[in-house]
Amino acid sequence: MLMRTDPFRELDRLTQQVLGTAGTWSKPAAMPMDAYRAGDEFVVCFDLPGVASDAIELDIERNVLTVKAERRPLPGGDNVEMQVSERPLGVFSRQLFLGESLDTDRIAADYEAGVLTLRIPVAEKAKPRRIEISGAQSDRKEIQA
Repeated sequence: MLMRTDPFRELDRLTQQVLGTAGTWSKPAAMPMDAYRAGDEFVVCFDLPGVASDAIELDIERNVLTVKAERRPLPGGDNVEMQVSERPLGVFSRQLFLGESLDTDRIAADYEAGVLTLRIPVAEKAKPRRIEISGAQSDRKEIQA
């Protein structure tokens, strides 16, 4: 299961919005996410609108999943004059500490419509299962009431 996330991410996100600072590779900005369990897998969705799929990096090391993405400026030219620019540019990052009960070798990633979706299966050893009980057959006596 997901063990923990950074409790100060929301504060970092609000500070970034107020101050208008962009994330850098050494100090990336926060990225919003949702996480839930659906059957035998955990699903994590990251909001990354305007990020090209080749600008997303996924790494896992010792059950720590790191997602980094970079929103780059739109290509411009001599005749392009920006009228409104509200979406923050720069680097975004998020780390998730995954529990031992998740199968980190079979993570699936999909990026569509600005949402990166990760599906992390629950490990077979962590799934609930029924255990058969065996024992010596004893003679049963019927009690008449």
